[in-house]
Formats: sequence, C-alpha cells, structure tokens
Amino acid sequence: MAWPTAEVARMSGVTARTLRHYDEIGLLPPAWIGTNGHRYYEEAELLRLQQILVLRAPGLGLPEIGRVLASQVDEVEALRGHHRRLLAERDRLDALAGTVARTITELEHSRRDGRPMTVNRPENLFEGIQPDQYQESLQNFPELAEAIARHTAPMSDDQIEAGHRERTAQMIRLAELMAAGTPADAEPVQAEIDAQYQALAELRAVSAEEYRAIGRSCVENEPWRAAYEMIAPGLAAYQRDAIEAYATTRLS
Repeated sequence: MAWPTAEVARMSGVTARTLRHYDEIGLLPPAWIGTNGHRYYEEAELLRLQQILVLRAPGLGLPEIGRVLASQVDEVEALRGHHRRLLAERDRLDALAGTVARTITELEHSRRDGRPMTVNRPENLFEGIQPDQYQESLQNFPELAEAIARHTAPMSDDQIEAGHRERTAQMIRLAELMAAGTPADAEPVQAEIDAQYQALAELRAVSAEEYRAIGRSCVENEPWRAAYEMIAPGLAAYQRDAIEAYATTRLS
C-alpha cells in the first residue's frame, strides 16, 4: 500500500514542504513518483519517517540524523535503541515534574511565611533538570546545534551526565550571584559568562550578535526560560543581561 504526500503529512503532522525537503536532501526519498509527479510512500518510508521524527525530538540536526540512519544495520535494533531513549526521557520528565511540584510547595510556604527567596542547593532540587536538553532554543541556531550534536554523539552516558551537572552548577553559581545582588556586568558574573562562551567557541565560532541572540533565547524560548526559572525566579533575564554585557564589552 502507498500513501501520497498529502496523506503522509496528515498522518505524521509533517508538512508537505518538509517531506519534499527530506527528499531533496536524500534523507527520505519516496517509494516512487507517479506519472503526475506526485510522491508516494510505502511502509518502509513511513518507518523511516518515524525514526527521523524520534531523532529530531531531542534536537539532532538533519545531517546528523542522516548519518545515524545510514549506520543502522537492523531496523528492530534501531527501534529498540530509540525506545530505550524515549523511556529514559519519560523517566527524566517524571523526575522533573516531581522537582517542579516540590519547588512550588517550597515557594508557597516561603510566601505564606514571609520568608525571602533563597537559592536551594540540595541535589534533588535539580533532579530531572538537564539544561542542554532545552535545545529547542537552538533551533534558531542550526549550525551551533549541529556542532553540539557532533560533540556529544561519541560521549558515554557518564560523560553526558557529567556535562549536565557542570551546566547545572554554572546556573546555580549565577543564581547565587544574582541573589547576592551582584550586577550582571560585574566581574564575577562576567567570568561565568566567559566560561560559557569559551565552551561554545571550542565547538564553533560564535559572533557577538549570535551570542546576544542566544542570550535573548534564555528569556524568549519557553523551555529554556523554564529551566532557569526553576532554579531561581529572574535567572533567565539575569543570564540574558549578563550575555549582553559580555558581548558588548568583550566581543564587539
């Protein structure tokens, strides 16, 4: 059985334009093209589209997805791998939901008792929070997203987890500086921002304007903003302002 582009678009939620693009770059050719020039997809193509969408969800770029699919030998084993990653992501989201619930309770108690906001350090405050999984903000920076994907692809789970913890620690340090009333352009804050910038620069050159845009995404992109705000209210804007100051004084 074969389905035309319009039907595949309806079933998958992927636009016909995207399907044509996938064909043009060789990522998802149709099973055949009719005499009328219309593309038709069979079961094998639908399965490949499913794998593309599963890999796209965590932010992999199309070139990287193409390399992953090209290296697959067995479709069942590939799907098992995707399934394991999805289950792990489900567990992470469950943990994150619990973290948010505990934070809500703590904030409600704090406001009711009239206590000032404090930055919490216990590990469980950050359970489920993995800042680089909020890469939806990087969809506007495809070249940088691909560089990050290439960098993390060969890493072990332990190495990836260590990276998560270091990025969370950076966010905590910024939150502590903010809570202490340190201006965003002060040297201790700028030192943290410089460390972040140098980590990006090791992957790919980042211009002043692009770094500013990344800073704005901390506030304008909801998933990334939520990651900062779960650590401390106002941290997303503080990060944005610190990046703006860094780009102006050190990159311009």
